[in-house]
Amino acid sequence: MACMHRRERGASDPFGDDWLPGLRAGGVVFQVLPVFTEEQFVGEAALRRTLEIVALAREIAVVHRHDVAIAERSADIAPVIASGRIALLIAIEGAEPVGSSISMFETLHRLGVRMASLTWNRRTMLADGIAESGTGGRLSSLGVEAVAEMERLGMVVDISHLSAAGVDHLAEVATRPFVASHSSCRALCDHPRNLTDDQIRLVARSGGFVAVNAFGAFVSGAAPTIDRFVDHIEHAAAIAGEGRVAIGADFIEDLIRMVDPVLGRQLLVDPADLSFIDDLKAPSDYANLSGCLVERFGPARATRFASANMLDFFRANLPPATKP
Repeated sequence: MACMHRRERGASDPFGDDWLPGLRAGGVVFQVLPVFTEEQFVGEAALRRTLEIVALAREIAVVHRHDVAIAERSADIAPVIASGRIALLIAIEGAEPVGSSISMFETLHRLGVRMASLTWNRRTMLADGIAESGTGGRLSSLGVEAVAEMERLGMVVDISHLSAAGVDHLAEVATRPFVASHSSCRALCDHPRNLTDDQIRLVARSGGFVAVNAFGAFVSGAAPTIDRFVDHIEHAAAIAGEGRVAIGADFIEDLIRMVDPVLGRQLLVDPADLSFIDDLKAPSDYANLSGCLVERFGPARATRFASANMLDFFRANLPPATKP
């Protein structure tokens, strides 16, 4: 989304100028590219906007083919990383572009999308987001069909942003592993976007992972720190098991600063009072995190949380072939 905004405002290579240097500085080897529907595109415009952003992602992979490559198959990841490039995974954050047409999942899959959430914070045709948890809504019947279709395609289901009842319902109907791509622990910070211990257990039992979010408001109600962020990793590992925890930092400080996205009333934080971890705001700051992980967990466990667990999951769960 941020690259699209910068492109529309005249930047010729926003990924190369703004993001690739930080990814390299932070030692990133695998990066999810989330395609998010801003408020002004909700409705029929959502699919067009999503297709435009996916097309830009594929253009980025061509222009920067010596630095990045899109991973569509399980066998793609290892050789991309071994070649010194960053493996990119295209994901849909919220099912607005699908609307009520489940067939759109196959279209998106053919374009390289390999992970999707049924909702952002708002309601979709498939389920209620976390901002709508007061309704008690589970997945819609269409949402249940969507999960089955995603599993058929080999598209990973992401529960981050899904309502509490929706998470429980998904766990009932899912037959393949699902993940929380950017969610922290509610036991340590009582924010509705965080997962309860029971929800963390549901993800782990499915065979998925919980990737801990570094957004300040999800890390601590007071001043968030890297140490407190690492506390969330440690807690999630104690609940889910050490092989089921990763990092999904959800860096948005640069997004807010560069783009000023239209997020609507379901943001769940005060946009005038956003908090960030001072020394963990962007991919280049992963160098600051690495030492803390090693100090707390030792080199081997730190590597598992930083990259190995997520890489193992996608190597095991992406489709073996491009077409379903």
